[in-house]
Amino acid sequence: MSAWNIIIPIVTLIAGAAGGFFIGVFYLRKQLEKMQNDPEMIQKMAKQMGYNLNKQQMNRAQQMMKNQKMPRK
Repeated sequence: MSAWNIIIPIVTLIAGAAGGFFIGVFYLRKQLEKMQNDPEMIQKMAKQMGYNLNKQQMNRAQQMMKNQKMPRK
């Protein structure tokens, strides 16, 4: 059994985990950007979490999301 039989799976696992993490962050960022501009999506998420938001609460949530800038690196 050579060292390559151990090294290659470990490197592949680390590369896959790092790639998956960055793809997940990118996807989540895009979803949050979409949600900022789509009040129906905010309403849907709130209902899934067990909240019922009225119009004033929806406006406040949307305003809070627009004011919060996500850091880009």
